[in-house]
Amino acid sequence: MPNPTASMLVIGDEILSGRTRDSNMHYLAQHLTKVGIDLKEVRVVLDITEDIVDSVQILSKRYDYVFTSGGIGPTHDDITTDAIGMAFGVKVEIDKEARAILEKNYQGKGLELNESRLRMARIPCGAILINNSVSAAPGYNIFNVFVMAGVPSVFQAMFDSVLPSLLAGTPIQSRTLTVMRGEGEIALKLAKFAKKNQNVSFGSYPFQLDSEYGTNIVIRGVDPVTLDGLCAALLDQLLKENHES
Repeated sequence: MPNPTASMLVIGDEILSGRTRDSNMHYLAQHLTKVGIDLKEVRVVLDITEDIVDSVQILSKRYDYVFTSGGIGPTHDDITTDAIGMAFGVKVEIDKEARAILEKNYQGKGLELNESRLRMARIPCGAILINNSVSAAPGYNIFNVFVMAGVPSVFQAMFDSVLPSLLAGTPIQSRTLTVMRGEGEIALKLAKFAKKNQNVSFGSYPFQLDSEYGTNIVIRGVDPVTLDGLCAALLDQLLKENHES
C-alpha cells in the first residue's frame, strides 16, 4: 500500500519578497518523512484571496493532506481563513471555543480581547480547532486541510499536535554515499545502477571541496538492509571502475 501523500501551501507576501526566510517547509518535510507521509508538492503564494482559493482547491483534491502556513493572525492582510471558507463554500464565523481560548489567554495577560484579536477566533463552520500551546490562538482542520500559523514556533507546535492523528505509512530511510568524483564522471554508471534497482530512488548532489569535485549519492527506500547492500555494491562498482580507468 503506498504511503499517504501531502502538500504544503505557504502563504505570505513576506516569503516571496525575501523579507522572511521560510523554515516551516523544512520542519514539515522532515517530520512527515519520519512517519511515512510523502510530501509531494510545496506552493508559495501571495496574500491574494483568489490564489489561495485556487491552490487549496487543487491541492486538496490531489493529495491526502494539505498543510498551510501563514495568514491567520489579527491584521487586515491575514486573509487565509476567508479564502479557506470560499474554497470549500462554507461560512466563516466567530467560533465559541476559539473565542473562549482567546479570552482566557488575554485576560491572563491583563489585555483586552479587542476587535483585531477577535479576528483569530473566526473559523470556517465545521472545522476542528488545532491546539496552539505557544500563543493560544488556534489553527484548524477542515476536510483534509490543516490551517496553521506562519510563525515557526507556533507552526511547529500546531503540527506536533496534529501529527499523531494522521494516517501514517512506511518511513522513508536514506543512505548517503560520498565519492570524490564529479557528477559527469559517474552519471552514466549511476544511471545504469539505478535502472537495475528501481525499488529505491537515487539522487546525486555535487559539491566542491577545496579544488576537488565530489558527489553525494543519496539512496532512499523503506528497507534499511536493502539500502546498506546497495550502498556497498555501488561503492564497489565505482571504486573498481575508477581503478580500471
